[in-house]
Amino acid sequence: MPLLEYRKGGAPLLSAADSWIFVADDQPVPASGDVVVSLARLSDAALSGRSGKVGVRLESTDELDALIPQLAKVSLVAVNFPKFGDGRGYSKARLLRERHAFAGEIRAIGEVLSDQLFFMMRCGFDTFALLDGKDVQAALAAFKDFSVTYQAATDEARPLYRRVQR
Repeated sequence: MPLLEYRKGGAPLLSAADSWIFVADDQPVPASGDVVVSLARLSDAALSGRSGKVGVRLESTDELDALIPQLAKVSLVAVNFPKFGDGRGYSKARLLRERHAFAGEIRAIGEVLSDQLFFMMRCGFDTFALLDGKDVQAALAAFKDFSVTYQAATDEARPLYRRVQR
C-alpha cells in the first residue's frame, strides 16, 4: 500500500517507510512498536506501559467527542473512508486541526482517490494511504490541480480576498 506524505509548505512525496502496525480488535497488542487501534480499544490496559507510539483508527461512524479526552496520548489519527462518497472524514480532520489543535499525523485510509487528495490536504490530512494498484505519479500530480484557493482552510487561514494586495 503506497503512502504519500504532505508537509505544510513542502512538496508531496512518496514515503519510504511506514512504522505503524494496524492491530485488529481481535488481535493482541504487540509489546513494542508503533500501533494503531480502534477508538473502542484506545483505553485498553494493554496500551499502557508499552514502548512505541499509539495511534487510533476512526471509522466514519465514530464520534469525535469520544476521542478528544484521550487525544494527548495519540500520535496518529487514521481516518477511514469506507467509500469515496463519504465525506465525514473531511470534517473530522478539520475539527482535529482547527478546534482541537491536534499537531500529530492525520492519515486518510480506505477508499482514498487521487481526485480527493488536494481537498483532504486542505482539511488537515498529511498522509494518504493509497490502495494497491493506484497510480502514485497521478496521485502526486493531484496536489497541483489547483494553483489558487478561495476559501480559508487548515493550509491557509485567510480567504483569497484577505490575501490580495489592493
